[in-house]
Parts: sequence; C-alpha cells; structure tokens
Amino acid sequence: MNKDSQMRAAINQKLIEMGERERLKELLRAKLVECGWKDQMKAQCKDVIREKGLEHVTVEDLVVEITPKGRALVPDSVKKELLQRIRAFLAQHSTL
Repeated sequence: MNKDSQMRAAINQKLIEMGERERLKELLRAKLVECGWKDQMKAQCKDVIREKGLEHVTVEDLVVEITPKGRALVPDSVKKELLQRIRAFLAQHSTL
C-alpha cells in the first residue's frame, strides 16, 4: 500500500471512529435531496429501465449505467462543503 493509500485509510478510520463519517453521509443525503439530485437520478433510472425493459435490467446494470452521470450531477457547492467539513474535522483532530 502506498503512502497516499495509507493516509486515506487512516483518515477514513478516524472519521469512522469519531462518528463523523455518518454525520457527513447524513449531510450529503440532505444536500442531494435539497438540490434535486435524488429526483434527477430517479428519473435517470426510469429512463434506463424504459429504454432497456424491466426484465432486461439488473440493479448492477443500473448502477453501472447511472453512476458516472450521478457523480457528474453532484453540485460543486455540495462537494466543497463536504471537503471543508472534512478539513475542519482533520484540523481539530490533527493527530494523524
């Protein structure tokens, strides 16, 4: 494992131990609902199912197909807010 991977793993572990990861996930869920992202993704799923037919689409296929669009549709403001929260958390717990 390279140094970058080790650092990510250590940060993730700290976020989990302190309960911050769950708080960040809840914040992300709320922000995505608030900005309409969830509705956009639901519509995208319906389009894929309509296009391919319900009997020809698995959950895995759906995830693979919509994930790139889903990531691209997350507003920059949401990404920035999460990054700021993570940085603030790391600054408070800088024993890493």
